[in-house]
Amino acid sequence: MVSPSPEQLLNRLEWKVVRRLDGLLQGDHRTLFYGSGLDFSDLRDYQPDDDVRHIDWNVTARMDAPHVRQYVEDREITAWFLIDRSPSMDFGHQERPKNLVVAELVTTIARLLTGGGNRVGALLWNNGIETIREPRSGRNQVLLLARDLLAEATHDGEVTRLDGLIEAGASRIPRRSLVFVISDFLTPPGWEQHLAMLAQRHEVVAVRVVDEREVALPDAGVMVLEDAETGEQLVVDTANPDFRHRFRAEVAEREATLQAAMTRSGVDLHDATTGEPVIDALVRMINRRRSLVGARRGGA
Repeated sequence: MVSPSPEQLLNRLEWKVVRRLDGLLQGDHRTLFYGSGLDFSDLRDYQPDDDVRHIDWNVTARMDAPHVRQYVEDREITAWFLIDRSPSMDFGHQERPKNLVVAELVTTIARLLTGGGNRVGALLWNNGIETIREPRSGRNQVLLLARDLLAEATHDGEVTRLDGLIEAGASRIPRRSLVFVISDFLTPPGWEQHLAMLAQRHEVVAVRVVDEREVALPDAGVMVLEDAETGEQLVVDTANPDFRHRFRAEVAEREATLQAAMTRSGVDLHDATTGEPVIDALVRMINRRRSLVGARRGGA
């Protein structure tokens, strides 16, 4: 695969994707991405029509009377992308592997946000920090992010620890931000608690990038499968019904485990696949985010 240049990638996405999404969002990026978008301002006595979720229980106990927190809207969004650059992210169609899907997603979302004057930054991770791009606004910042993502990653042959990425991001994001955690989530357990802690402080959106062959093997006879991260190889017969059944069962178990972990963390999970245009994944995310935000407000 010959990767496009950052300028080529951004120009293509601006023409084919960003303009269409801008029309769909009509500039309302906060509704899609940032939930309530509120910062703490003051405390006051509770009134009967107040949102009970804003009650400050510590102050209420001390004052022996219910008090609520008041918030003001933070008009500027600061967004961070925490990006998994592990070897498994190189997998996928020759013309469009997972890492190119990530580049398209991040470049598009970053361009949408910077177009509204917001700042975007990124932390690229591969069992260690590859690159930190501090948040800035403007088209040049988006080009720098695209350049970082299109650069070839270096790999150490170790299994990726996603908890390290989340910890590194949490330690470097000083104020409430919009945080995208982008990965295939093919990683050992142990990251869930870190994600939940991150979500207590920030608005967190998880995006899983998937290739269909990771969830449904083709019936192609005897094949050699290689673990992208460790290099371990295994000869399998994909035409064997028992093997295909075990594979489907393992995929279902992995999916159930991931969904349960996201639920415990209080984070929404969105999917993007190598076999679909990036605009389809983003429109699906928009519609789901709107539905979730509407449900939260309706349940207030």
